[in-house]
Amino acid sequence: RSSGDGSLDRLLQPVSTGLSPRKRTTSQCKSEPPLLRTSKRTIYTAGRPPWYNEHGTQSKEAFAIGLCGGSASGKTTVARKIIEALDVPWVVLLSMDSFYKVLSAEEQIRAASNDYNFDHPDAFDFDLLTDTLRKLKQGKSVKIPVYDFTTHGRQKEWKTVYGASVIIFEGIMAFTDKKLLQLLDMKIFVDTDSDIRLVRRLRRDITERGRDIDGVIKQYNKFVKPAFEQYIEPTMRLADIVVPRGGGNMVAIDLIVQHVHSQLEEVRTAALASAHQAQPLPQTLSVLESTPQVRGMHTIIRNKETSRDEFIFYSKRLMRLLIERALSFLPSQVHVVQTPQGEDYEGRAFHGKRITGVSILRAGETMEPALRAVCKDVRIGKILIQTNQDTGEPELHYLRLPKDISEDHVILMDCTVSTGAAAMMAVRVLLDHDVQEDKILLVSLLMAEMGVHSVAYAFPQVKIITTAVDKKVNHLFHIIPGIGNFGDRYFGTDAPPDWSDEDMDEPSY
Repeated sequence: RSSGDGSLDRLLQPVSTGLSPRKRTTSQCKSEPPLLRTSKRTIYTAGRPPWYNEHGTQSKEAFAIGLCGGSASGKTTVARKIIEALDVPWVVLLSMDSFYKVLSAEEQIRAASNDYNFDHPDAFDFDLLTDTLRKLKQGKSVKIPVYDFTTHGRQKEWKTVYGASVIIFEGIMAFTDKKLLQLLDMKIFVDTDSDIRLVRRLRRDITERGRDIDGVIKQYNKFVKPAFEQYIEPTMRLADIVVPRGGGNMVAIDLIVQHVHSQLEEVRTAALASAHQAQPLPQTLSVLESTPQVRGMHTIIRNKETSRDEFIFYSKRLMRLLIERALSFLPSQVHVVQTPQGEDYEGRAFHGKRITGVSILRAGETMEPALRAVCKDVRIGKILIQTNQDTGEPELHYLRLPKDISEDHVILMDCTVSTGAAAMMAVRVLLDHDVQEDKILLVSLLMAEMGVHSVAYAFPQVKIITTAVDKKVNHLFHIIPGIGNFGDRYFGTDAPPDWSDEDMDEPSY
């Protein structure tokens, strides 16, 4: 199915907080809204910071905090208060409750009569949990099961999580698995009085999970209390920090936040493209032949006096030529057909599963019609990357990719590329969704040499196709002589005065 259609209005939902708007990040599955509402503000828990260096690899893994404690000890409350106090925009809250094993028919019957032990290590899928946490730390896209406590089974739709600076993992058995422990950078035990935990569990299981009071008490005495004493309480000694009284202990939470801030290092990519500029252009670059026709169209669209209608018309012509050129790099094989005259013709046919286009919003979206014109029924994905005004860094704010994109050849579309940082981030996003590097083709109307070198050095198997390469980038990271702000010229809009001309229209900084 194509995931690129539909309104994107929800990208810009207003919020009544002091935070800059963050956009919803979705992928192959249904996702919960990436919001964490607190008493003071709304925190957006989706997106992706610039986690790469000049090699195109992740500079630092996400910081993983483990929260352990008895059932209804207040782990989720502590997690939310940590997130609120951290003030880090990209946070994932991962609950161990999502990783209960799928029950057999016999176990389902026992669970319905409160005779199944959900408070035993064997009740959890630790292999899936460990694999999920490891991928999240590496910046990979993961699918998380949604567990239904009423039916004691997993829902059909899993939610997709992608991108975080900090991962907070909470669960009653968070410290019982050795492989899982090795992935945690900080371990916190929430210690709450057993009477308080019992009252909270009664209220939760009766109101939220539709259970009767006798069944809850039976389960607590038979499984919950013994499990706490045997498996959970002994792991307190493994904790770096013990938080008595749970979410009400703001002194402990403040100390935790201070430590996390001391561990988080800011990643900067300002020197991204400086090291590889005095070299020949890479062999992975293909530039459209500068015929009189191509040079004539460049003359028109580069001219600041060109009307918007003519700018659009000749840009579309160049895009069509560019896409046609890109398709010639896709794998093909001999294909023999029979002509109407009954004769064999030895031709060529695409040798791959599918072709998918991915546009970097918003200027890259202008190339979609050219791709659709030459690739019948092509699927389209979209990525929104904006420049952080405080750091000057590109940041991922929106993502919608077609299902099973990992199997496809992907044509990544951006109208201009200057330093290449945003193009690198877009490629990194595709790789995080298991697209093979040698199946990615980056197409752009105009590129600067700096951007070409950066992308080719970081991702040497990505094919780069453009209609022209300009030599310079000025101190504002604009391509010189360049083409101006492509998005504003194409759409007839004016950029905000404090934005560079690539912040949204040409996310190529």
